[in-house]
Amino acid sequence: KNRLAKESVLWRRIFSMGCCASSSSEVPVPKPRRRLSVGQVDETELPGTEDNETEQDRGLIAQFSKNNLIEMISDADSTGKGKSGRRVSLSSKTDKGTTSFANKTMQKFGDADVDVTKGGIGFTCRKGLKPESPNQDSWFVLKMESFSLYAVFDGHGQKGHDVSNFAMDMLPKCIIKDERCFTTRDWGPILVEAFKKTQNFITVSDKTKTLQAQMSGTTATVAIHDHSDNSVTIGHVADSTACLGTKVGSSWQGVALTRDHKPNLKDEKSRIERAGGRVVFDGYANYRVYAKNARYPGLNMSRCLGDLLGHAECGMSCEPEINKVTFAKEKQYILLVCSDGVWEFISAQEVRGLSVLAF
Repeated sequence: KNRLAKESVLWRRIFSMGCCASSSSEVPVPKPRRRLSVGQVDETELPGTEDNETEQDRGLIAQFSKNNLIEMISDADSTGKGKSGRRVSLSSKTDKGTTSFANKTMQKFGDADVDVTKGGIGFTCRKGLKPESPNQDSWFVLKMESFSLYAVFDGHGQKGHDVSNFAMDMLPKCIIKDERCFTTRDWGPILVEAFKKTQNFITVSDKTKTLQAQMSGTTATVAIHDHSDNSVTIGHVADSTACLGTKVGSSWQGVALTRDHKPNLKDEKSRIERAGGRVVFDGYANYRVYAKNARYPGLNMSRCLGDLLGHAECGMSCEPEINKVTFAKEKQYILLVCSDGVWEFISAQEVRGLSVLAF
């Protein structure tokens, strides 16, 4: 199909100020590219799934759905577990409209007078040339005095926009609900548990018919910026890349902080095949994951949230890879978290060009 990839970008300038709003100008459409995350599937081939939800997860989903993230932080403060000070959260909101190149709706909670752009945080999320479906990207930013969260989710499949929106809502709440987040500097275990719990929530919601995630899923890249020790810890599944730009003299150098989870990677392929899945080249540009003797799910990634059939039958994983970077106080940095529609046109080394947007 001829289409322009949707774009979702978060950027954060460390120890600096300024950002840029997205432009509403027309964007040229590139030549056709084959980058579908999910292959064509005959739904008559789909088997049933086991009933694996728990009453505890149902209760947590109901509890999390009642309160926004700021309300949950306030609850932690009231019990003495957290001392977050002033706080604000911003996130995308799923639009059912299908207008190409439209900016996605944003929602804001917390201290209304807090302007995150003055703290060097910027964001944009625009739909590409895909008139048949909503924007499937989701994102959130949480800014507090002790730490901040930044994340991008890129949905795929027929209901990918719902899965990415669900993960965007639940995953940060899983982090805040973890009592360790107000006392520890070791964020890796918290991220691993939050990803696992979010996948459990998706499974339960699919079984209760409030979410359709058998053949739909999302990437997830979450960065926790710890202000107390000048570090960022990133957990990710799939291919929404995080990149760090460092100012060296008058120029910028960029390096990827994440690797794309693709089925042809040696360790990923080994796990998939041990679980009974297959990795097959699609004849165009991607290696895809299939169940044994079947033509589903056809994913071009080896880890993700959602895609319950892929996890059950093909060795897909929701376990995030963790990477921590500590900043030198005398240097300047820019952190970018983007969906793959952005990185298909630039490399990590070209992040210096994007730095113009943020400064």
